Amino acid sequence: MKKMTMKELTVQERPYEKCLEKGAAALSDAELLAVILRNGTKEKNALELSQTILMMKEDLGVLGLLHLTLPELLEQKGIGRVKAIQIQCIGELSKRIWKRAATGESRSKIHDARAVADYYMEEMRHLEQEELHVMFLNTKHILLKESLLFKGTVNSAPIAVREIFLEALRYRACKLILVHNHPSGDPTPSKEDCMVTKQIWQAGELLQIPLLDHVVIGDNAYVSLKERGII
Repeated sequence: MKKMTMKELTVQERPYEKCLEKGAAALSDAELLAVILRNGTKEKNALELSQTILMMKEDLGVLGLLHLTLPELLEQKGIGRVKAIQIQCIGELSKRIWKRAATGESRSKIHDARAVADYYMEEMRHLEQEELHVMFLNTKHILLKESLLFKGTVNSAPIAVREIFLEALRYRACKLILVHNHPSGDPTPSKEDCMVTKQIWQAGELLQIPLLDHVVIGDNAYVSLKERGII
C-alpha cells in the first residue's frame, strides 16, 4: 500500500501548517513530534513515524520518550542516528525546562524538601536505575552546583562519603542535600538509606559542611529524611 505523503494530506491535517494557523498547543503529541522530526521514511510519513515512536512505550504515551534508549530507537525501522539523537534531546530539554520552571529563579534557591522534589521530580521519577545526586549550596541556600555522583542498579546506588565531600570542597560548598530515586515508585527510605544518611550527616558535622536533607524521589511522591527525623 502506497504511503500518503505529508503534501498529500489536507492543509488542516499537516502539522506544520496547523501549528502556523492555530499554534503549537493545538497539535497532538504525534503532530508535535512530526514537526520536530520533519521527515518520515519510504513506508511512513513523519506523522505516521511519530505515532509509531509514541507507541514504543504504549503504556506511557509521550512520557515514553523519556524512557527510550538510543539502542531501542535505532532498532526501530526508519529511525537513524540523527532522529534517535533528536528524540533523546527532546527528553533532556523537557527535563531542563521543568527544572528551571520548578524554581522560577535564574539562580536556584533551595528552601526545603518540597523545592528539592519540585526540582528533580520530572527528571528522576522516570529513571529505571537508582541515581544519587548531590546539591551543593552556599550559605544563602543558592545552588552552586549539582552532581550525579553514582548510578546504580535497579535496587541500589553505591555511596562513598569521601567522594561527596571531595566534590563539596571542590565547589566550596557550605551545605549539602542528597537526592536519590527509587525506580519502584515508592519513596519509602530503606534501612541502608537511613544508615548511609547518618554517616554522611556525621561527616558533614565534622567538616562543617552540614547535610541539610536527603530526599528520596518516587513516582510523583517524595520522602524527606530530615522530616522523618533521621537527621
